[in-house]
Amino acid sequence: MALTDHHDVFIGATVDGHTFLILNRRIPQAPQMLTDAGFTARRLHGRTVYLLPPDTAEDAHERAGVAAYGLMACTHDLVDLAWTTRRHDGGQNPPTPDVTFRSADGAVTATATTDTAHGVLVQHGFLTDHKRHYLLPDALSERATLSAVVSAEAHLCTHGVKVAGDPTHPDRGAPASPGRQESAIPPCVPRAPGNSARRLCLRSQHS
Repeated sequence: MALTDHHDVFIGATVDGHTFLILNRRIPQAPQMLTDAGFTARRLHGRTVYLLPPDTAEDAHERAGVAAYGLMACTHDLVDLAWTTRRHDGGQNPPTPDVTFRSADGAVTATATTDTAHGVLVQHGFLTDHKRHYLLPDALSERATLSAVVSAEAHLCTHGVKVAGDPTHPDRGAPASPGRQESAIPPCVPRAPGNSARRLCLRSQHS
């Protein structure tokens, strides 16, 4: 499995500014919901990934929020790690992030430039050489690794720390086939988008 496989809905971002959404369970209404929100479907390694092109953080925040709000009428098993939808400095994406997450060969690493970021990362289980380089322990399961990243990013965001990068770039994170048996979520009635479609800095519901 990949980090993107552990929840019904995963929202992330690529390093070049695309916002992406992956469905790990079939939601009959999802394609229309996502198309209406501005996503386009792309086949990648044998599965469908929904993409928003690079845009202002405000527009990406609104579009992804509408999609997430509609999908949450069908499932609450959703994780959002899309740095592209975080608004900083009057609505712009952070030009120079304080924390950058990366993934390679299953290992999640981070770099940080502030003492606040250092304290948060260490608190959430990242090991450090005290040179602003951080690594999650190899012994963690994928689900525990994802939980640590979600918790750390949420905590960083509450301190106003600018975060970029994503440990789940879809070119690496979307496997050729889902890592778990895919089943359908029963039909649901999408709610009309409204102010509550605007997401907090990070929304994460665990099953």
